[in-house]
Amino acid sequence: MRLFGTVLTITTVALAACQSDTKRDTTATTVPAHRTATGSTAGMVWLPGGSFRMGSDEFADARPVHNVTVDGFWMDTHEVTNAEFAQFVKQTGYRTTAERPLDPADYPDVPADKLVQGSAVFTPPAQAVSLDNPLQWWQYVGGANWQHPAGPGSSIRGHENEPVVHVSYDDAMAYANWTGKRLPTEAEWEFAARAGREEQPYYWGNTQTPGGKWVSNIYQGDFPQRNTRADGFAGIAPVKSFPANPYGLYDMEGNVWEWCQDLYRPDYYSQSPTANPPGPADSYDPDEPGSVKRVQRGGSFLCSDQYCTRYKAGSRGKGEVSSGSNNLGFRCVRDK
Repeated sequence: MRLFGTVLTITTVALAACQSDTKRDTTATTVPAHRTATGSTAGMVWLPGGSFRMGSDEFADARPVHNVTVDGFWMDTHEVTNAEFAQFVKQTGYRTTAERPLDPADYPDVPADKLVQGSAVFTPPAQAVSLDNPLQWWQYVGGANWQHPAGPGSSIRGHENEPVVHVSYDDAMAYANWTGKRLPTEAEWEFAARAGREEQPYYWGNTQTPGGKWVSNIYQGDFPQRNTRADGFAGIAPVKSFPANPYGLYDMEGNVWEWCQDLYRPDYYSQSPTANPPGPADSYDPDEPGSVKRVQRGGSFLCSDQYCTRYKAGSRGKGEVSSGSNNLGFRCVRDK
């Protein structure tokens, strides 16, 4: 199980998966042929496209800042919610990666009774810990998935308007295909998040708390053990809890990470085309050379200036394609 910047595996199963790339039964990956009505742009906004300066000098893998032009596209106004994803599952019978059995053949050194499907759940420690080891605040929880975000006994009932989480890249792609949409390119995502604002440290402006107010769902307090909830939330916020950007888009920073379609390479910006960059042809992460990773954008409710500032403008995230967690979701786009 992998998430941005760390290998997040706690149990014996997860540790084994970490060393050999998580492999699961993929028989449920293909979505049944029927879709929702294609052509619908309900709940989306049209972005006319244009040119902007992409990247950030603050982050090594977001350099160099470079000129990019994207064509117009439609984008979901908010992250895909539990209610929306539930409709997809109801109509297709789709099972997410976190719900599929682990294949014992992929984990020959792990007892069969330890091969439990699940996902990574943020579990804050009771006391201050070193920030050098994320395994102190992440746990691989058997039975954790989109319907049970904190594991068995938890539920999305009453949380229908929150972003769906514990979705792998394949899960996000399956949903997007079913709706007749797709995942955004990294360039489209950043163009949408910047909303015409350039050379600013935050997508919303120059100060973290304009007018003394928190305008995104990130972590305040002492990470990871004490969240002051100064922004009103300790965990995920319902969509549209914070103001929309000038393009009418919500939560382009914080709340949950969002999958993009691009493969991840830290050196891609030095060779990126200027018009509609599709991302590199292959994936490479020097931290985990054997993993296939895709770009994630926007940060999450766990981003903290004490630990992770990847909610800031131009920053990038990355994730192994079969990974999921309770701070990872997505939104969709479609062409004209």
